[in-house]
Amino acid sequence: MKFPVEKICLLILFLNLSFAPTSAQSRRSATGTLDSDGTILSVVASRTDKAGETIKTENLSLYENGVEQKIKNFSFDPSPAKILLMVDNSQTVRADVETLKKATMEFAYEIFDGDQLFIVGYDEKAEIIQEWTDDAKKIETSVNAFRKKGNPFLFDSLNASVGEILLPLMPGTRKTVVILISDGLDRGSKISFDKVLGDLQNQNITIYALQIPDRTGGAFRRNQPKAGQVIEQLTEGTGGRIFPIEEAQTAAKFICDELKKNRYLLNYLPTNMSSYEARRVFLIGDEGISLRTKTAQPPNVK
Repeated sequence: MKFPVEKICLLILFLNLSFAPTSAQSRRSATGTLDSDGTILSVVASRTDKAGETIKTENLSLYENGVEQKIKNFSFDPSPAKILLMVDNSQTVRADVETLKKATMEFAYEIFDGDQLFIVGYDEKAEIIQEWTDDAKKIETSVNAFRKKGNPFLFDSLNASVGEILLPLMPGTRKTVVILISDGLDRGSKISFDKVLGDLQNQNITIYALQIPDRTGGAFRRNQPKAGQVIEQLTEGTGGRIFPIEEAQTAAKFICDELKKNRYLLNYLPTNMSSYEARRVFLIGDEGISLRTKTAQPPNVK
């Protein structure tokens, strides 16, 4: 395959990054990502050139730590989405309850047939606001339970919610997404940020965020990223996107449309890779193709 100059430059940059020291979060098992016939990646793909042609395997190039991998299959995923909304209910978050309710309701109006929402509010613990439903009236009633108190135990709440709500759906359900309505601040969690991100990448769970203004003003956080960096790393690391909470309606439409129309499954069998090492993922396409996926593939062996 001949690469245009832009691809060659991107690949050189990736090779330089791939062999830098990796973070501790990558040393995890690949539960949920390694099937008997290979590794599965969830990919957002679309054409930006208006060509209208189907995106095929031969249009893509996949690398792990700079080593090109053979893509076995690339196919559109028509399955319905399971969307977990996690809303920061802590005392000092810079959004009032009505703003949080309105942002949540936008997703109830935009989901497609078959999609379902599960809503959790969190402060020092995660609290179920609404179990799986596609009924906007039920959601409108349930979001009245939002309130502001306590500190934001974001990492513990995210870990518990994913483990108890999304993981039981797997491996049968692959289109699993978390919408985080938060500024990214964690104050008190026992679990580390690196472990949370690594586990999300393990399970191919995509994080989107409606970002609330940072209540800390970008203050340094001991042993964890700054609040804004938490949002950036969760979304970029899992193939998601960030939207300001002020654009909740636009965000809800974009995200639901993307899940319905632009989600694909990529299957490959890793070669020339250690099962014990971190593997940085880099996926590029031909000119006119836009792609997003997670940035790292956890090891296959614990």
